[in-house]
Parts: sequence; structure tokens; C-alpha cells
Amino acid sequence: MSETFKLRKGLNIKLQGSAKSEVESLPVPSKVALKPTDFPGLTPKLAVKAGDEVKAGQALFFDKYHPEIQFTAPLSGKVALINRGERRKILEIVIETDARIGSVEFKKADPETLSADQIKEAMLNSGMWPFIRKRPYGIIASPDDKPKAVFISTFDTAPLAPDYNAVLKDQIATFQTGVNALAKLTGVKVNIGICCSNSVFGSLKNVVTNTFEGPHPAGNVGVQIHHIAPVNKGESVWTVNVQDVLFIGRLFETGKVDFSRIVALTGSEVENPKYYSTVLGISASELLAGKLKKSGNKQRIISGNVLTGTKISTECYLSFYDSQVTVIPEGDYYEFLGWAMPRLNKFSFSRSYFSWLNKNKVYSADTNTNGEERAFVMTGQYEKVVPMDVLPVHLLKAIIAEDIDKMEQLGIYEIIEEDLALCEYICTSKIEVQKLVRKGINLMIKEMGN
Repeated sequence: MSETFKLRKGLNIKLQGSAKSEVESLPVPSKVALKPTDFPGLTPKLAVKAGDEVKAGQALFFDKYHPEIQFTAPLSGKVALINRGERRKILEIVIETDARIGSVEFKKADPETLSADQIKEAMLNSGMWPFIRKRPYGIIASPDDKPKAVFISTFDTAPLAPDYNAVLKDQIATFQTGVNALAKLTGVKVNIGICCSNSVFGSLKNVVTNTFEGPHPAGNVGVQIHHIAPVNKGESVWTVNVQDVLFIGRLFETGKVDFSRIVALTGSEVENPKYYSTVLGISASELLAGKLKKSGNKQRIISGNVLTGTKISTECYLSFYDSQVTVIPEGDYYEFLGWAMPRLNKFSFSRSYFSWLNKNKVYSADTNTNGEERAFVMTGQYEKVVPMDVLPVHLLKAIIAEDIDKMEQLGIYEIIEEDLALCEYICTSKIEVQKLVRKGINLMIKEMGN
């Protein structure tokens, strides 16, 4: 039965530079790349070498400990570079695209006519499996797992996030195919989170639909899991991003991989923020060419949103799971008199300034943290932006102390970085909350397994 959850805790951050509801198709990029660093806990093993020609859908690397999990080329072409870091760590595999090489052919079929094992085999061989992540820990799900539920959030409440209702309205049939594949694969409920009664995803079949209302992080899949099927020790829940369901659907509809993705280019430093139809792994330089303001400001390019995204340069490639790029001013400056200034044009959660007098004002934020890390004190602020039955400060201090028993009791199985990202944003102590969360998750995996 469908339910409506009205969440009161959270915070909407209104920034300049939201994307207009129009989609422009970009030319096929000259280069694309996959980055093993996008997958926490992954130990990659190469399946190709520099100079090899690869078809779209051909394996580039695989998981050392689960070799059946393959990561495949989004487009055909030649392996131009395999960039490595310290201790020869693989950072990225770069492909110079060439459409003439073609695609790997997979089986075209209606998922409802296939068995779970046939669907699993198709998804593993085609590189679709990495799009399935699991809670706890937010890592790629093991093919041997038996999840108790599957969750897909069809809306995003993060700052300047894409409006999937607007840009995916013509692809609902393909989305349904992807949902059918996930339902048949797992044999459990596929839970769809929607934001309103008129959502284009509200008419899906073979799902359980739930409505979530409220400020960010209402759109986070972790929050939705918490209110419907909380994750306990020994359990797992699978999650898939909304656009990644389309990749799965296209595989079964066409028998080929099609990693076409709509990316929202947003932020106050973008000349004309809007949506672009491109492909997974596009380089930032090709996406941003001629689209940024010539304001004289130093600019921060973020793959993702301002809360959870990754800082990149124009030489980098978009992260595997990201459908948004944000560009804002760099905050590398000191402010005269600091906190003592009235700051009429800055947003504050704690009413330090005057933003609470004009709740509809849209701000141009930069990356300045307005201070440095200091004593980690109890302020009661974190609890106001986390709509979950979790004590965030106590959990973070348990992580610092590496107290596994306390971490389990306080909800480490319920969260990943994005669920506490607002805590980092509003933190009086300037604590790097998301790094702490991942540190705790890595400790749990090391000590308890995944």
C-alpha cells in the first residue's frame, strides 16, 4: 500500500544557477573514461592494455575479489591511456572514441520472460551490475547477496539537483523495463520514492510507490529506506539511481549497452544552466566548453552537487554515478572582520545573519568555509537536519573512537556520506563529517566484512 511521509527535519539550500527545463544534445565526445576510484572498496584488475581497440560493452577492468563484476566501455574506441597514481594505483582508463568499432551484442528479451539467473548473467556481462549498490555501506552489491528490498528514489532534493520528472518523462517505458528486470532478478519488492502525486513515475507497475514530502534530504534513498525498511545487522537493501535504471532497461530492449545520460549543468558560474544529453564518462572539458561565465572569479568545478560532489578540473572526467555538474566561485579569500560583518548576502542556518528574514531569496554561494576545524562540541544542530532515528554526533564520536559496538548501536548500517552531508554544511565546528562516515564504513568492512 502506498504511503505518504511528511518529513520536517532537513534544510533546502537555495542557490543561483538552476537548470532550465530544456535538453540539448551534445556531439559524441572524443574521449570518455572510467575511474576505479569511483567505487569504494574496489580492487580493480585490468582486462585491456593501452592501444587495444574495444567495443562498447566490452570489459575494461573487473573486481579482483568478484571477477564476475565487470566494468565495461561506455563507447567503442581505442584505449588511449591507463593513468596510474601512487603504488601504480589505477586512476582511470581513457578511451578515444571510434563509432566504427561497434558494440558487443547481448541478448534482447523481455525481462519478465527470463529467469533471475539469466538476468544476472546479462547484467554481469554487460557491465550493468556496478549500478546496483547496497546498504549498508553504499558499495557495489555482491551477486551472491539476497536483498530484502530494492529502492529507487525518483527525485533529488540536493541543491540545484536535476528535475527527473521533467527530463525523463519520455522514457518511462524503458524505466519500466529496468524495474521489471530488477524485480525478477531479486524476487523482492521494488520500492519507488516519488515527490508528489502527479509524478511521472507514479503510474509504474510491479512496484510499491511511496511519497516523500519535505526539505532535503527527503530525496536521499537512505532516508527513504530508513522510514520503510530499516537496515539491521546481517541484512542488505539494494539501491539503483534513477537514470541507471534506464541503462538496465535499454540493455534488455536493444541487446546493446547504451550509457546515454542527461547531465544537469548548474551553478552561478554557468552562463546558461540547462540539461545536456551526453554519455557516461564524458570529460569536463568537452561538457563545459564555452559554457562558463568570464567573470574573473576563480571557479570550482564539482562533479555532483555542492554537498556531496567531487572537486574536479577541466582535465578530469565525470564520476560514474553523477548526473550533475556544478560550477561556483572559489572561496579562497579572507573576509574583513569575518563573522562580525552583517553579511546580508549570505545564507545561514543558525540565524547568524539575516537570511531567515527572506526565506525565498536565492544565493550565490562560494566554497569559503568561513573558519577552520575546532573543538567538536554538542550544539543540537545536526539533529535538526537529519530526518532519521540516528544520533549523528554520538555516532561520529564513536567512529573517531573506533568503537565498533557503539557504531552498530548508533546506526552505522543506516547511513552513508550523503545522509549526513547537511551536518557538515551547518557544522559550527567545521568537522569533515563525510570523511568520518567513510572512515567508519571502511572500519566496519575491515572488521566485520561486507
